[in-house]
Amino acid sequence: MATDMRIRCVNNPGTTHKEWSNWPVMTFDEMDSTLNLQQWIQQCVRTNPADLDTILDCPKGVEEGVWKYEHLRQFCLQLNGLAVLLQEDCKPDSCAQMTATEQWIFLCATHKNPKECSAIDYTRHTLDGASSLLNSTRYFPSRLKIKESSIAKIGSVCRRVYRIFSHAYFHHKKIFDAFEAETHLCRRFTMFVMKYNLMAHEHLIVPILEQPTPSNS
Repeated sequence: MATDMRIRCVNNPGTTHKEWSNWPVMTFDEMDSTLNLQQWIQQCVRTNPADLDTILDCPKGVEEGVWKYEHLRQFCLQLNGLAVLLQEDCKPDSCAQMTATEQWIFLCATHKNPKECSAIDYTRHTLDGASSLLNSTRYFPSRLKIKESSIAKIGSVCRRVYRIFSHAYFHHKKIFDAFEAETHLCRRFTMFVMKYNLMAHEHLIVPILEQPTPSNS
C-alpha cells in the first residue's frame, strides 16, 4: 500500500510560539502547493534570515515576475512588524511629515490627491495600500503568472515601502537597528531592488550595504 509522505504544513489552533511553523525543512521540489513560492521564501527566511543570497536565489523554472511579486508580498508582511515597533516612538506631533534626510519629504499617494501625512500615518497607509494592490484580482488575478502590465506596479510599491526603512533609519535608529539585527529586512530589500533594477540607485539612501552582515546561522 502506497504511503502519502507529504508534509502537512499547518499551524493548528493552540500551536505555541516555539512550535509555530516548526515543520521539517523541504526542498523546493517537495513543496506541492499553489503557494509553494511563498512557502519556500518563508522557509528560507526562518532557516537563516542573514543568508540573503539563498533567500533571493530564484528556483529554476520560476517566472521572474512571480518571484518578484512573492518577495514583495513577504517584504510588506514583515514590514508590518517594523510599523508596530515604530508606533511607540513615531508620533504625529514629533514626526508630522514623512521625511528621511533633510532633502526628502514624501507625499502620501494613497489619497485621491497625494498629500502630506504624519510619518506613522504614511507608514500605515502605504502598507495598507500595498496589501490592497497585491491582493487585487484586477492587477494580480493569479499567483502563478503575473500579467506584463502589472509588473511595473511592483517597482512603484517598492519605492513607496522603502521610505519606511529610510524614515526609521534616519529618525528612529535604535528601533531600526534592533529590527534589522533580527530580520536583515532592509539589507535584503536593498539587494532585491538592486538585483532587479526596481529602484534608482540614488534613491537607496540607507547605507545598509556598507555595513557588515552579522552572522545569524
